Amino acid sequence: MNRPLTLFTGQWADLPLETLAEKAASWGYGGLELACWGDHFDVEAALRDPAYCAGRHELLARFGLEVHAISNHLVGQAVCDGIDERHRGILPERVWGDGDPAAVNQRAAEEMMNTARAASRLGVEVVNGFTGSAIWPFLYSFPPVPEDWIERGYESFAERWTPVLNVFDTEGVTFALEVHPTEIAFDIVSAERALAAVDGHPRFGFNYDPSHLAYQGVDYLGFIDRFGSRIVHAHMKDVWWSDVPTTAGVFGGHTDFGDGRRYWDFRSLGRGRVDFEGVIRALNRVGYTGPLSVEWEDSAMDREHGAREACEFVRRLDFPPASVDFDAAFLGDS
Repeated sequence: MNRPLTLFTGQWADLPLETLAEKAASWGYGGLELACWGDHFDVEAALRDPAYCAGRHELLARFGLEVHAISNHLVGQAVCDGIDERHRGILPERVWGDGDPAAVNQRAAEEMMNTARAASRLGVEVVNGFTGSAIWPFLYSFPPVPEDWIERGYESFAERWTPVLNVFDTEGVTFALEVHPTEIAFDIVSAERALAAVDGHPRFGFNYDPSHLAYQGVDYLGFIDRFGSRIVHAHMKDVWWSDVPTTAGVFGGHTDFGDGRRYWDFRSLGRGRVDFEGVIRALNRVGYTGPLSVEWEDSAMDREHGAREACEFVRRLDFPPASVDFDAAFLGDS
């Protein structure tokens, strides 16, 4: 199938875009999903400099690459989160400002509006990202969390994100939430609730990533069937989880990725437990024709080796849906 095969640049932001583009082309990718950090895509420059977006396209074109989406996970996280010192390390100085939590929330929302405007100038129709969540810390409910606290969390999400989504609508761009622990939606049930909170806003979509669902025990193939019309981008990322109990369970025990005591860990594509055959068949079933974007993570493997093998893995795996029934040739005119 001619779905674009791209590499998400978020885990490569330590490299200049030109360096990464040359490498990605040599590994076999047809495009990059540009992160809005490092020097890969600068929202402020895109709005300030009329030549900036053309320059990004020209740089990628030198290596035969295209761009179909940009991603602003880091700023999106600060729209709904309770802000603390950790956020300073992931936010542009113009968003962090004086660090006042309410002001950071507001500046992050404004930056996401500007991200939609910048995406429009770049000529892409999807911005992937996070939303943050005021209620994620209440996930494990002890002391018991009143239901109205949870409801208020979804109301706050809608209050903060609906104006952002309205700007996306004006710009003809869709925001694609990567359903993920720490976000307002982290499984099927919470994704349904988030979608309902924004009244099914036409510019609220999903960046599908099975790795964040599978180790939780969420039906990651069922997610595609449930939200097929809302899936506007797809990350290809694998995850492994244990068949036997471990000393650090699903919550991780405050261990780092790569720790052998963990119950789950991200793996290079094809080396984890995600059923990517099933993923491709489900994406075909719902008519998804957008990018398959490799988000490469594996703490035990050289990343350049991993990015190359991941590209080869996805290329072998992808296939077009059937255009006719396979047994149609047996049916005669009689």
